[in-house]
Amino acid sequence: IASPDRIGTKQSVQTSLKIYDILGREVATLVNETLKPGNYEVNFDANRLSSGMYFYSLTTSGKTIIKKMMLIR
Repeated sequence: IASPDRIGTKQSVQTSLKIYDILGREVATLVNETLKPGNYEVNFDANRLSSGMYFYSLTTSGKTIIKKMMLIR
């Protein structure tokens, strides 16, 4: 289960959740640690980002999911 602000895992796993701008530049690292089994809420302070299209990348167990998200002010 994943969205930019929630992560769930059934086993301990190294997890990385990063945000990228439309040009592929990393603008934030929200998670970069081993998570124990459970559900997690991730706080994302987007105050310093402009409105626009961003991507988030969630990597666990060697698998990466990349999704789009729109930031509207």
